[in-house]
Amino acid sequence: MAVQRTFSIIKPDATERNLTGAVNAVIEKAGLRIIGQRRIQMTQAQAERFYAVHSERPFFGELVEFMTSGPVVVQVLEGDDAVAKYREVMGATNPADAAEGTIRKLYAKSIGENSVHGSDSEENAALEIAQFFSEADIAG
Repeated sequence: MAVQRTFSIIKPDATERNLTGAVNAVIEKAGLRIIGQRRIQMTQAQAERFYAVHSERPFFGELVEFMTSGPVVVQVLEGDDAVAKYREVMGATNPADAAEGTIRKLYAKSIGENSVHGSDSEENAALEIAQFFSEADIAG
């Protein structure tokens, strides 16, 4: 398997409940390494840019408002097949459908407040990482 990088956000619903360490423990137990991490307050402009793909959808405004409602933890994860591995570790978007032991099953409050984001492809991971990290910020 090829070592890949993927991007993760621990969302405001999780940071507000002080779950960063618990989420990181699930990530690391799955064999992924956290090689970049920063707690930030996402601005409206950052959230709108990050979620631009959803800009025409009815939930866009609510999503931007949620992602700017409190601090988030942005992360670069690395490991074998990291994109697919992290998507598996996150679990289904709807926590009711998520597998036992996944981050969303353990910690998500709802479909909207689902605790984490992860890139859906290697290409998107590279774009998402570049929005929040320079190579100097990443220590592999």
